[in-house]
Parts: sequence; C-alpha cells; structure tokens
Amino acid sequence: MAEPGGSGAGAGEEETPASVPGQTQSSSGRVLTPEERDRLGCDRVLVSEFRQMKLEKEAQKNWDLFYKRNSTNFFKDRHWTTREFEELRACREFESQRLVLLEAGCGVGNCIFPLLEEDLNLFVYACDFSPRAVEFVKQNPLYCPERCCAFQCDLTKDDLREKVPEGGVDVVTLIFVLSAIHPDKMTLALQNISRVLKPGGVVLFRDYGLYDHTMLRFKAGSKLGDNFYVRQDGTRSYFFSRELLAELFEGAGLHLVANDYVLREMVNKKEGLCVPRVFVQSKFTKPGQSQSS
Repeated sequence: MAEPGGSGAGAGEEETPASVPGQTQSSSGRVLTPEERDRLGCDRVLVSEFRQMKLEKEAQKNWDLFYKRNSTNFFKDRHWTTREFEELRACREFESQRLVLLEAGCGVGNCIFPLLEEDLNLFVYACDFSPRAVEFVKQNPLYCPERCCAFQCDLTKDDLREKVPEGGVDVVTLIFVLSAIHPDKMTLALQNISRVLKPGGVVLFRDYGLYDHTMLRFKAGSKLGDNFYVRQDGTRSYFFSRELLAELFEGAGLHLVANDYVLREMVNKKEGLCVPRVFVQSKFTKPGQSQSS
C-alpha cells in the first residue's frame, strides 16, 4: 500500500529526502493556528458504525481498485530511500555482505527496484495487501526471483513466516503503510513483522504525522476516529503522534532508536499555496544480539 490520491491526500508528496531545503526534523510537532484548532474541534461526528464495518471489510478491494485506476504511473520511484536511511548500508559488517530486506506494503515497487539497482548484495521480500499491486511488481522488467520474492499479504492476519524465514530479515521498511491499517489492528501487524526480523535487526518507518496538511483537508463526514479518516476512494489514513507510535512499537516488543517529526513547507502549484506537511520518521530495533557482534 502507499499514499493514494483523493480528498485528504497529497499524492506523491512523501517522495522527499530529509535534507531538502525548508525541511526540518523535530521532536515537537506542528502547532495549529487557532482557526485550525477550532475547525478540528468542530469535526466530532464520526462515520456510522455500519459504514466503518463496510470499509474494513472492503479495504483490500478499495486498494485493488486504487491500483487499477492508477496502474504503475502514480508514484515516483523512491530514490531517496537509500540516502534517507543510511542503515540499509550501515547494517553490514563488510561491504559485500548480503542483506535481506522486507518491504511491508511494497505497492508497485517504487522503493524496492531502485534499491535492487543500487545494491547488488540485497535480497528483498516484498508484500502488499493488494494482489493487483503484487502483480505489477512481478511484471516489472527488473523483477528477478533470484533477488526478490513478491507476495500478497494482509499483515494483520496472514503469518509472514509462511513466506519469510522466522528471524531471517535484517531490515524492514514500513513506509506510508501503517497509517492505512485500522488502529485496532496495528499492533498485530507490528508483531507479525517482528517475528521475521533478526535480533538486532531494524525497522525503518515513515508515515503521516499529526496535523499534516492532508489531515486538515478532510471534509465533514470523513472522520472514523481520533486522527483516523477515510478518503473519497474508500482508502483510510491515520495520522501519528511520536508518542503513540513509540507505544505501538514497544507493545510489539520493538525498541525505540530514533523517532522524530519531519516538518516541511510544500508549494501546491495548482492552488498557489504553501502548505505544511508533517511526517513521522523513526527507527526501531528488535532486542537481542546485534548483527555486528
């Protein structure tokens, strides 16, 4: 899964390295204006329980329809991933060491294929909720079964160990994925990921932060719960605080290494506006002997 378009989404706007001008990392989040605070405070009516159950039941269908509409042309290749998360290289004891990576929520492969091109000593397990997205990955000319294994998976209920060796992964990337999962099931997804991560392995996380501009754009009738919204296409998005995120990962037995807000001013050329984007970028590790010990 990845960031879709529609109401409340800023399509493709997450494809940005942390070192760009006008972007900062901070332990404190964005401060709302009085007008924004009033607007959020007035938005108290939740989507009906019946519709919420329907959205949960049809979540996979909605993501499949999203990829049917957008094919592989919607997202930019995420060439920033290696620059932004140097741990992909730093995990090695020596330069030619083979690294095993799991991208949980791979979408159509915009992250994994640049990584596979850049790093010849990398093997990638790539899974996604959407069967259509997985097929797009397998149809990519760069897909090679000797270096990549793509498969469909619901992280909240399908045991990753059916496809990935238990404790066999050095690095997990979880990029704009957890926000699409119902908050009640996020811990299940993280526990699933933890089982295939090596002791000392790391999870590299990036997702929507609390009070991101896209959160403030949702119209009345879109709210599912605290910081949880539905887009026009039926896909959903949660907006994380650092504190809640740390609590979720700790609850899954993963220890905090780094956890910051990424604040960035972006220019919306279509509307001629400068809008505040807020992401959370974090790193967690599985306790145990480190890979380099």
